[in-house]
Amino acid sequence: MVTEDERYIKRCIDLAQLGLGKVAPNPMVGCVIVKDGSIIGEGFHGTYGGPHAEIEAIKSVVNYQDIVGATVYVSLEPCSHFGKTPPCTVSLIDAKPKRVVIGSSDTNPSVSGKGIDRLKAEGIEVITGILESECRDLNKRFFTFHEKRRPYVILKWAQTIDGYLDRNREDFETGIHWISSPETKVLVHKWRSEEQGILVGRNTILNDNPSLTVREFSGLNPTRIVIDSQLKLSKNVGVFSEEAPTLIFNRLKNAQDGLMEWIKIRETSTKEILDELFQRNIQSVLVEGGSRTLQYFIIDNVWDEARVIVGNKKFNEGMRAPVLTKTPIKSHPFGPEDTLYYYHRK
Repeated sequence: MVTEDERYIKRCIDLAQLGLGKVAPNPMVGCVIVKDGSIIGEGFHGTYGGPHAEIEAIKSVVNYQDIVGATVYVSLEPCSHFGKTPPCTVSLIDAKPKRVVIGSSDTNPSVSGKGIDRLKAEGIEVITGILESECRDLNKRFFTFHEKRRPYVILKWAQTIDGYLDRNREDFETGIHWISSPETKVLVHKWRSEEQGILVGRNTILNDNPSLTVREFSGLNPTRIVIDSQLKLSKNVGVFSEEAPTLIFNRLKNAQDGLMEWIKIRETSTKEILDELFQRNIQSVLVEGGSRTLQYFIIDNVWDEARVIVGNKKFNEGMRAPVLTKTPIKSHPFGPEDTLYYYHRK
């Protein structure tokens, strides 16, 4: 049986998901206000720097005085510090609800229990841990960033049914050897819009010359991250356009030119790259290739999800796809010929 508290926290989760790809590095949060068994207000965090879910929910209540004695449901512990906006706990305390029901506590050190303690100190009953695992999964990027001190890493690639990423290429041959269908390309661009960064190695740029932007779907472009240790890429490739910021990890120089920034690191290791992205507050990265780059993340065991697109084609020979020793958590057909496989590292 689903309890009343679980039902309203589930509604908070549904609302929070509307902020996916728009609020990072803030968490996605939904809030519902209930009085006498009916929802009188609800809201979600919609844009980074914009009002938080609790504020939007309070604003949506027709008669502000109705919040007195109500129950406020929120998927994540309300903040108690000044950031881009004032603390939500102050607004909740001023509204005088009887109860605040929280899905998950916030492990960000600037919040971490302080919001709960402040509400309790004002005599408000606080219930925590309702659908906690679902609320943590909602903000898996946010929690991974603060608890593991690195971005949430999603590996993505397309492979043929006989296990190849690409055909063998002649010297200087460029262009994409498409494996998946146009319908799946739209999905991939949706995935791009949901993450803060997108990462590839130099060979992917040389072979495919991708722009790594969101074009087939409405959303924000991620920060483009390129590994080019010896700076062999020419400046006229697609990732150096002004459509989005581009970070170039290399072993030669630090420099900046418009939206392009070269970051010198001692070695092009996954640890150094992820450490630098953590310092830059990039909470999630979609790693799109190529094979060697993907394999580095697999070998170093610093990935959280993998999304593998298997197209209904055979190359018979070429560049082998990475190998995961995990069993997919789920799979399903997509578009006219493709199948999607989803993996979790845990």
